[in-house]
Amino acid sequence: MLSVTPIPALGDNYIWLLRQDTNVDVCVVDPGDAGPVIQLLERENLTLSTVLITHHHQDHTGGLAELIERYSPHVIGPDNPDIAGIDQTVREGDEFRVLGRLFEVHEVPGHTLDHIAFFTAGIPPLLFCGDTMFSGGCGRLFEGTPAQMHDSLGRLSVLPDDTMVFAAHEYTLANLRFALAADPHNTDVVKALDECQRARELDRPTLPSTLGREKRINPFLRCDDHLVREAAASQGDTGTSEATFATLRAWKDNF
Repeated sequence: MLSVTPIPALGDNYIWLLRQDTNVDVCVVDPGDAGPVIQLLERENLTLSTVLITHHHQDHTGGLAELIERYSPHVIGPDNPDIAGIDQTVREGDEFRVLGRLFEVHEVPGHTLDHIAFFTAGIPPLLFCGDTMFSGGCGRLFEGTPAQMHDSLGRLSVLPDDTMVFAAHEYTLANLRFALAADPHNTDVVKALDECQRARELDRPTLPSTLGREKRINPFLRCDDHLVREAAASQGDTGTSEATFATLRAWKDNF
């Protein structure tokens, strides 16, 4: 069975560690800092065999060089020559195996142009989506357009509802506070905010979420909902789902 463990890093990042049963070989996703990864590997006598990279930002790649020098893992990531150390570049529709599980690649531009996500079917399915989808939110548009991010989220949203969503940041409370403004009559958001506040008080991660849950609480996945459009209408254009998304993203940027 594939287990996933969060490694907190850099204040609000999560580096996800994947392990198959009791196998000592492990995989990490988006190691922005090598230190906490090395500490866990050494403490539990694990071997880093694979690294997955979703995009080029430093808080997702900053630990890669040190991990390569120390462990020589196989590094899989987007086709971006600015990311030093990638052994295998992957694109939309590509498949590969890690720890016995078949992963498929989804190109999800918006936050950055090179952004990809990794999905593996199973019980349950798992999605490693970097900074594209957060619990209750989505990434800022540093390089891509609202249309690109709206399309990327739409393509991820057709994955199975029981898909576990492993985002790369602990942004959930801030996202849900915005969701209350953007979707003020949504009792699922109120419930999620209460649950996540209690989790953070106990220093527990609010992640992973599930895709089905995100469809209920994440306003960026609810741009066709008339109540979300109604709340967003005072902030800008909501004539289409894509326009509603652009308005929500601009609103969140200054929330």
